[in-house]
Amino acid sequence: MNRLFLILSIIFAALGLAFTILPMGTIALIPLALALIFAFIALLRQREKLFPKILLLIVFLNLLTVIGKEVFVKDVVDTDKQFESVKEQSEQEAQKDLEDLENLQ
Repeated sequence: MNRLFLILSIIFAALGLAFTILPMGTIALIPLALALIFAFIALLRQREKLFPKILLLIVFLNLLTVIGKEVFVKDVVDTDKQFESVKEQSEQEAQKDLEDLENLQ
């Protein structure tokens, strides 16, 4: 039973690490929270407590990384002024073409 908790904790920690590296936002908190719970249960139930402590430390640092990444890194979308001007010109040309078609009829 103790090994099951350790294995589940390792799996969820690895999944949380993958979600942390990939740009998935706060979805990494779900597997990391599960890994934290399973590692804590393994810590309480196991005689040798070194590996669960290391696993708890890794999961905790990963949680801090996810939270820090969400708080301090801002995703800013910058407007492309050249594209906006081309889009505006295209709309003006389309409007002019429609007016020309109305004048022909």
